[in-house]
Amino acid sequence: MTKWLWTAFRDVASDASGQEIVESAFVLPLIFMFVIGIIWFGVAFFIYGTLTQGARAGAEAAVAPVCTTCAAGSTPATISQTAVYKSLAAAHLSKSQLVPWASWTPPALCPCGSASPSCAPQVCDSGSGVTDVCVQINVQLSYPSKGGAGTCGTSVSARYKYPFHFSIPLTNLDIGNMLLPGQAQMRAETQ
Repeated sequence: MTKWLWTAFRDVASDASGQEIVESAFVLPLIFMFVIGIIWFGVAFFIYGTLTQGARAGAEAAVAPVCTTCAAGSTPATISQTAVYKSLAAAHLSKSQLVPWASWTPPALCPCGSASPSCAPQVCDSGSGVTDVCVQINVQLSYPSKGGAGTCGTSVSARYKYPFHFSIPLTNLDIGNMLLPGQAQMRAETQ
């Protein structure tokens, strides 16, 4: 049996004229790039989901009428920031990759009670020095003129810098310059 295997292996090895090696030299880098692309997209989707979940928890905590676990003197901005930080920490992501909201455009939301979306947008709350999580308190989430119920609430949004760098040759594209968004809106519970 082993003599037969050795003979079969020798026949296959002697028939290789180099064509297979050239074909694999062309195909393997493409397959490798495809697999790496899938992995990088998966990481980006994981970060996006984590950041959105953190923003949702932050918005939920900010609109709650009473916070029993919050420190004395906490503002909705600090409560939301803490929720986003905890979500990132649970996913083993660094909060230092959050980008300050002054460097990106926050959602243009009108103050609560606005009749139409054409207004001066509400700015982010920078209570207690919160600069990396944009918390917009008492903003109009839907408008009666557009068929909505006219609800007010809180919006929490953040941007996370993609942690890996990969420059595409012969271009100025770098995947490390990508900002992944996370945003959530929650209706105020006191309405």
